[in-house]
Order: sequence, then structure tokens, then C-alpha cells
Amino acid sequence: MHEDDAPIVECRGVWKRYVQGKIEVTALRGVDLVVGSGDFIALAGPSGSGKTTLLNLIGGLDTISAGSIRVDGEEITRLGQTRLSEVRLRKIGFIFQSYNLIPVLTALENVEFIMMLQGVRASERLERSRAVLEDLGLGGLLHRRPSEMSGGQQQRVAVARAIVSQPAIVLADEPTANLDSGTGEGLLSLMKDLNERKGMTFVFSTHDRMVMECAQRIIHLRDGHIVDVSLQVPNSYSADSKRH
Repeated sequence: MHEDDAPIVECRGVWKRYVQGKIEVTALRGVDLVVGSGDFIALAGPSGSGKTTLLNLIGGLDTISAGSIRVDGEEITRLGQTRLSEVRLRKIGFIFQSYNLIPVLTALENVEFIMMLQGVRASERLERSRAVLEDLGLGGLLHRRPSEMSGGQQQRVAVARAIVSQPAIVLADEPTANLDSGTGEGLLSLMKDLNERKGMTFVFSTHDRMVMECAQRIIHLRDGHIVDVSLQVPNSYSADSKRH
């Protein structure tokens, strides 16, 4: 992030507690995190460390217990449900471990769906959806439903859906977890290319060493705390690098 750029995400003193009957579990303990425009960040840590909780809070899918979170300059922790839904729709792209595609819709219709909710006219939805699917190597699968695609193809459709409206940030929760290593590597190369070529901002929660090696910054969490931050020159998973 350049010094004069406003952060895409600012988390300040974020706590999250879950109460189940008489049991209280603290998932996050005073987390501070800043994500800049064009960042490619991995949230890493063992199960129960709080990485998926933090991702869900940034995405407005859950509510904090204390602290504040700003997304693209807007404090989402104080928003009503209507405005929060609008922020999620227009500023945040989601990529889930389980793809979360609508099974009765084709690849093209799944990607168009987000823009239909945004009120984009039909001709523009079609043009933009075709273009992004072709850009991701899915031009021949436009009319296939999820059940007719491989896991890697479904996850590419999920990426297309997340990026088609050019959100301020893309949040990816263990996106390679259900893929074999070769398919996962190809998907990671694709997202890194989008980051470098189009300046898209990505934050991952992950156990995958391959994702961590590709990240610019690794945020290590344990027991709800950030315990370390690793800055690195990420490995490239581009097709060109594979040929050398």
C-alpha cells in the first residue's frame, strides 16, 4: 500500500466471543489489521486460531463483540442490515471452500447473478460475465451447471463471480482445500495474476503452504491473537515460471 492510499480494510481492537449456553468461547482477542489496495495476504494458523472468524467479520458475515472494522472507508460494525448487505454486494467478493454455486444455474448464470442483484442491465451482465469466464479459461463451459463441472472448474466459476463486479476486496476462505495440488496451484496462479495484472486485493484464510508461499504478507494467528507477521517476496505460480 502506498503511503497516500487509504486502507481497504482497517481492523482495530477486534474481539469476537461466542456464547453457547453457559459456555463462552473467545475467538478473537483485540486484533489489529490493515489491508492496503493491491495486497495479497494470507491469514494462517491452526484450527481454532480465529482466521476464518476474522475473515467472516471483515466480510460482514458475522458481528464483532468489540472494536471496529472499516471496509473501503466505511465502518461496517455500525451499519444496519440493509446498508451492510449493500456493502457486501458492491464492495466485497467472496470465494468459499465449498464453492457455494447455485446448482440449478449455469456457469454464466451464476456469474450474472451477483450483477442481477446489483441492478445491472441484462445486456451488460451477459457481456461482462462472458468476458470474465473466457478470461479464466471457461469459455467452453458457459452453459454447464455445477454438477457437470470438476471441482477446479466450479472454483474458477466462483472466482469469476467474486471478481466480475470489481469489488474493493476479495475474501477467500480456504479456496484450495477441496482441490488436488495441481488444480489448486492453477487456481492460485490465476488469482495471483488477477492481483498483479488488475491490482485486485485478496485476503485468504488458509492452511495451504502453497498459498502462504505466494502471499506478500502472512498474518499468523494463534488462540485469537496475531502472533507474527511475515513479509516476503512471494513465489510466482505463473505459467511462464513453470516452463523454466
